[in-house]
Amino acid sequence: MRGKRQNAARRAALYGMLIALAFIFSYVEAMIPMPVPVPGVKLGLANLVNVVGLYTVGLAGTAAVGLVRIVLVGFTFGNTFSMVYGLAGGILSMAVMAGAKRCGWFGTAGISILGGVFHNVGQLLSAALVTGTAGVFSYFPVLLAAGVVTGGVIGLLGGMVVERIKGYC
Repeated sequence: MRGKRQNAARRAALYGMLIALAFIFSYVEAMIPMPVPVPGVKLGLANLVNVVGLYTVGLAGTAAVGLVRIVLVGFTFGNTFSMVYGLAGGILSMAVMAGAKRCGWFGTAGISILGGVFHNVGQLLSAALVTGTAGVFSYFPVLLAAGVVTGGVIGLLGGMVVERIKGYC
């Protein structure tokens, strides 16, 4: 019984740390002004936690961490709409990243790029439903480029982190 309790405590501490890191990355990201006049363009720093989480704690744990982060960030820095957009992007992004990881065709950078791009797609779909117009998709080319560039950088960093923490999680 003692081993199960220690394992549960270790897992709770790990998830708490991942949530805290994702929250801090979201805070730092909110402080960085983006020179692009397109809504929704971000660095995607919190996606670093998602990429590392997929390789360390698995899909269920990473999805839980992502959900908690999106809700906390929405209440702290945003509003109801930002939470809706974040949840739509986060759910689609996580599903695509998990599928890409499972098929084994992509490394961490490719998985992160897919996550960044599909996060933007999810947000655009959500925005189109909320606003009732497909005009929001005019932002897609800029969001696609941003998702590829930032997703690639985050994926490379995530791969380095995963390599360094193997055996600790």
